[in-house]
Amino acid sequence: IKKKRGKLNLKDKVAIVTGGNKGIGKAISIAFAKKGASVVIGARDIKTSQEVVREIMKFGNKCFSAKVDVSKSQEVKQMVDFTLEKFGRIDILVNNAGIISASPITQLTEEEWDKLFAVNVKGTFLCCKYVTPIMIKQRKGKIINLSSTAGKRGSIFRTHYSASKFAVIGLTKSLAIELAPYGINVNAVCPGDIQTNMLDKEVQLLAELRNIPPDKVREKKISSIPLGRLGKPEEIAELVLFLASSASDYITGEAINIAGGAS
Repeated sequence: IKKKRGKLNLKDKVAIVTGGNKGIGKAISIAFAKKGASVVIGARDIKTSQEVVREIMKFGNKCFSAKVDVSKSQEVKQMVDFTLEKFGRIDILVNNAGIISASPITQLTEEEWDKLFAVNVKGTFLCCKYVTPIMIKQRKGKIINLSSTAGKRGSIFRTHYSASKFAVIGLTKSLAIELAPYGINVNAVCPGDIQTNMLDKEVQLLAELRNIPPDKVREKKISSIPLGRLGKPEEIAELVLFLASSASDYITGEAINIAGGAS
């Protein structure tokens, strides 16, 4: 008797994961590969991307890296064209690339505001813009945008970051309605505090602004989480995997929290 493939199987699927070379993005890229997907890792740092490519190739999957700054239209188009050239289709897009900084509103510069929105919001928009025509033609596709619990509530000293993540949720919900007639699902994932280099950077910035040790900031974060610990990148990857699979075919336009109860 042939064993049926589970719904979380991604065999023969092609995925683009931006920021797929480290942290949550790396965990997503590896999770996809383990389930049979071919992956294109889009990131600015080609060296770390190649390291993830080599790791994924051990599973026997096809994987490529594409150097891209998601805030630049031409580079995003080149990444999408490269993926089509290699595979002839794109089934999954994960908009994971993002940056963070912290500053009181009185010191927040226009340049820093623009920089965060260029990557976190414009980058998500551009990737969707160039991938959706392909998915519309295929009459099928999955788009997963990485937002944050900060995209659902205020975040002290991170006004610009929080605003950018609110925008990602708005983009997600609007696109979900627009693309539903073509069989394309668009959802957002909203992580809380996850143990990554980005969180380490955030903790350091907040410690400096509050003039307290970084350990105190980290302790305060953990104490606010009902499950009593930071999340792991692999746990976010499991949710993204579900949303990228056929198991989530009747879910679209959602912004799902994964924050240990903190949200």
